[in-house]
This record gives sequence, C-alpha cells and structure tokens, in this order.
Amino acid sequence: MSELDPQTRRNAPALSLHVPEPSYRPGDTPDFSNVVVPAAGAAPRPDSAAPAAETHPLTNHLVRVLDENGQAVGPWDPRLDPDRLRKMLRDMVTVRAFDDRMYRAQRQGKTSFYMKCTGEEAIAVAAANALHADDMCFPTYRQQGLLVARGYPLTDMMCQIYSNAGDKLHGRQLPIMYSDKPHGFFSISGNLGTQYPQAVGWAMASAIKGDSRIAMGWIGEGATAEGDFHSALTFAAVYQAPVILAVVNNQWAISSFSGIAGAEQSTFAARAVGYGIAGLRVDGNDALAVYAAVDWASERARANAGPTLIEFFTYRAEGHSTSDDPTGYRPAGEAQQWPLGDPVERLKAHLVGLGEWDDERHAALVAEADREVRAAQKQAEAQGILPGQGFDRIGSMFEDVYADTPWHLAEQREEALGEARVYLGRDAS
Repeated sequence: MSELDPQTRRNAPALSLHVPEPSYRPGDTPDFSNVVVPAAGAAPRPDSAAPAAETHPLTNHLVRVLDENGQAVGPWDPRLDPDRLRKMLRDMVTVRAFDDRMYRAQRQGKTSFYMKCTGEEAIAVAAANALHADDMCFPTYRQQGLLVARGYPLTDMMCQIYSNAGDKLHGRQLPIMYSDKPHGFFSISGNLGTQYPQAVGWAMASAIKGDSRIAMGWIGEGATAEGDFHSALTFAAVYQAPVILAVVNNQWAISSFSGIAGAEQSTFAARAVGYGIAGLRVDGNDALAVYAAVDWASERARANAGPTLIEFFTYRAEGHSTSDDPTGYRPAGEAQQWPLGDPVERLKAHLVGLGEWDDERHAALVAEADREVRAAQKQAEAQGILPGQGFDRIGSMFEDVYADTPWHLAEQREEALGEARVYLGRDAS
C-alpha cells in the first residue's frame, strides 16, 4: 500500500474504468462514415519473402482490389482467369443458398442449431481457392465455404447437421461442426481460439517432417482475447511455422462488439507487430483481395519465410446463430449500411465488367444452386432428421475412444443397452 497520508489520498483524482460501448444500439441510425476505407489498389504489395517489418504498415491499411465499379486495380490484383472467378462466384452463391436452406430447416425443427456466414462467404471460398487442395485448414463454425469450395458433398454436410444415419461423425459433434480429413478440414471446436495452436502445431509438424503442406487457421476477433491466440503466435514466431493465421473481424461476437476485444486500441492485424511476424489487414468482402492475401501468405510460408497474421475486415450480416437475436443489441438495417458491400454482388459486378457474366447467367446460377441444395436436402432428410435420432446404435457412443474398451465402459454400455431394451422393447445396440 502507498505510504501517502490517507488524508492526502482522499484528495487525489478518482480512478475510472473504461468500458467500450458500440457506437449504435437498437433504435439508433447507424453511420459508418468513421470507418476509413482506402481506395482500392492503394496498398503496396511487398515481396512475399520480404522481412516481416516491411509488412507492418499494412496492418493499419486495408488491402483492396475491387473498386467501386467492380474493376480490379493495384498491385494486389491476382489476375485470375474468368473460369476461376466463376468458380468462386458459384461457390459463394452455393454457400448462401445452403445457409438459407439450413436456417429454414432449423426453424422447422429439423435440427437444433445453425450458424450462417452471410456477408463473409468470400473469406472461406477465396481462401480455399488460393490454398493447395492438400493444405490443412483449422476453421471456425463460419467457414463452411471451405468444404463447398473443395467439393465436399452437400448431402454429407446436411447429414452432419441432422445427426442422422448418414452422419460420418455419428452424432458426436454439434450441428455445423464438421470434420473431414481427406478434404483438409480439421474438426471444428466450440471452444474459442483452439484452432490457432492446433494450426501452428500442425504446421510445425509438417516442417519437422520435411513436408510441403502448410496450415491455415481462423478465429473471430473476439477470440484474440483468449490465451490460445497469444500462445499460438509465440510458437509461430519463434519457430517460423509455415502457417497462415486469419482473424475474421466481423464487428460482433454473440452480443458484444469488437471493442471488447481491443478494436478501439488498434487493428487486430497490428498484433503481428509485437510478435515480429508478417501482418496484413484485408477487405474481407473483396474476394480478389482475400485470394491475393492468402496466396501471398502461402508463398511466404512455403518459402520458409515465416507465418502471416491476416485480419479480414468484414461484417456479420445475420445473427450469431439461430439462438441469437441481433435486434436486441444493434440497429436494424446496420448490415445494409456496411461500407464494404456484399461480397457476392461485388464479385458478380467484376465478372460483368469483364464481359464474362450477365444478369441472366447470374439468375440461372442462383436457381441452379437452389436446386442443388434442395436435392441434397431431400437426400439427407431421407436418412432422418435430428428429432428422430437417438435410439439406434446406442452402443456406438462407447466406441472410437479406446482400441480395447475398458471394463468399466463395457459395463456402462451393457447397462445403457439394457435400459434401452426395456424402454423400446427391442434391441438398440
């Protein structure tokens, strides 16, 4: 304690605690004029093998490629061919159709839970197109675009959501927490931040083995306040792990805004400066900028030049999940005021400007994606929906943990099956 006289301390100014508050709450009129959006093409592009310090000014910039007219400009333009651009657009439209269909399924009581990525489709889809097919991804629950872009069957995704007989995870994961090793998609965890140390550890192992594959991990901006974030960056920096670490700054956690995680003090990309690694801040609604940034960072990782921290600046247009009502904490219509626009519409405008797309073909693509998603849903629901699950193969909950089931679990399994036989009047093994 201070040696000051208590009387003196009483005259000292009172301390106060700063608690960040969002600029707008329900009933307010949102105004994003304070969001600095540099001109597309204004950010310089260092060589992918440049010292990390050369990238640090970009942590307070914003890498953008598509301008207001949908034209690709500046040094970050990846100069993708029209077929690649059309594939990315198709993937993004499919993700949006899939989200809408599964959202409705949850509202119809066919599953318990769903999370949409509306407005963030480019972050997963463009990244998947920039990575190699055998690179390993450590996603959050809003990167379903990785699976779509890598050709994972929509029916299999839906079966996991319904936890039905076709669920390859046997109902052991919450809906939307997919996992598929052949498609380089690590098991999603509901615990925030776990993806980062997992991605760094996997990348370190790849380097130790002399492999050529890299890893990429995603978290939301809120999870940068978790210890896992800092542990992962320490290991990535010290061992120069071949990893890309993405922070999806969509402005909101389930009900607290990005300021609670430190957005008022600096950008999230600027965390790279303190760790001495490369950092980029990127327009997350610009599919070409996302592709260019991930491609640049992957070149850097493959050349053993070290990790890259990328902040994707975007906006969560929908609720955090189907159990969230965003009208309780942010103004209605705020998403429509977001200055970086809609990633699907921006990529569409770019293709139209190139003479490689038009409104008629786009309408046909949307209709085709809807038909594909509906057909997948029909196939998935033929194998059951969530409310009808739970009484088949009860004994399977004791499998896939030990090579040889220990006696106490075997005993519990037999007790569970015995109770099921009494309840159901049939065998449920």
